Amino acid sequence: MAGPRIYRIAAIPADGVGKEVIAAGRRVLDALAGQSAAGRDEPRFGFDWTDFPWGSEYYAQHGLMMDPDGLQRLRNFDAIYFGAVGWENVPDHVSLWGLRLNITQNFDQWANVRPVTFLPGIESPLRKADRMPLDWVVVRENSEGEYAGLGGRNLSGRGPGNEVAVQTALFTEKGCERIIRFAFDLARTRTVRRVSSVTKSNAQQYGSVLWDDVFHRVAADYPDVQSESVLVDAMSARFVLHPEDLSVVVASNLFADILSDLGSALAGSLGLAASANLNPERRFPSMFEPVHGSAPDIAGRGICNPVGAILSGALMLEHLGLPAAARRLQGAVEAVTAAGCTTADVGGTADTEEVTDAVIEALKGCPGR
Repeated sequence: MAGPRIYRIAAIPADGVGKEVIAAGRRVLDALAGQSAAGRDEPRFGFDWTDFPWGSEYYAQHGLMMDPDGLQRLRNFDAIYFGAVGWENVPDHVSLWGLRLNITQNFDQWANVRPVTFLPGIESPLRKADRMPLDWVVVRENSEGEYAGLGGRNLSGRGPGNEVAVQTALFTEKGCERIIRFAFDLARTRTVRRVSSVTKSNAQQYGSVLWDDVFHRVAADYPDVQSESVLVDAMSARFVLHPEDLSVVVASNLFADILSDLGSALAGSLGLAASANLNPERRFPSMFEPVHGSAPDIAGRGICNPVGAILSGALMLEHLGLPAAARRLQGAVEAVTAAGCTTADVGGTADTEEVTDAVIEALKGCPGR
């Protein structure tokens, strides 16, 4: 019998609760991999983990968020499993651009996929979640838009109160088209084939209008998929008032960042939200991370919610070509939340370790669906 396929994964827990949830996610993924050899009708696989100590503690020692040759060291991994970045000793824009955005930009991880998943047993602030199935995914352009990093601060020499800051949003036809096509291709895999494009083209008459033009052109290539263009303020209201209409929501870097956090809050907690930063061409490794931040207020107390990191692991499994294992992991999480084993952020009393143990136990009874 052939041995298991071993995937090389770079683990970057980084800061705060990132260390706790990545440790939890690794335990679950290793348990799942161990079960893949136990007579199941799915490929045998395992993980070869390499830890990288980058983050704010590393910055305090070295003045950098990651090694100068860090990107070169990461290039040959099959995937990156990331925790959370940010701490009080480093300005937020320095920590973000020094580590997470440094990776996503240089590895051209241009598709950020953020499912909005309503788990059983988790109370949503939306009353509709109690009486109808809600499930949509936000597709975020992850390489340009408002987070392109173009601009600067000038004229400080004029004295206090005279400095000028310019932040330029970048929209390219190529960048718009590839993320929009990605969204339409994703919609073709879903029960409801609909793509909702989000811009602010009534006020942003250049970048947003270019996006709209590309969206309408690409939509013509997908006659089997419904499409619509919605202003971001109207879509914010739609998330709350008519979430049943949503399937795939595609938007620029800033708008999708905000909307996906809103969606996760509506599902119950940012601690539940998973994400994938994909380089679809696979020229570089893709990176998988929970949406939540480093949460200094609860870091180190063992009470953070590991579900976002665990479900990010499921997205990683899917990307690695292990869909049955990904479905089994998703099913195990659903079984655990349905049973009421949840952390305090969603009204439960379990700690991080207890939820992690429960997911590992539930895996034994969850077939790949």
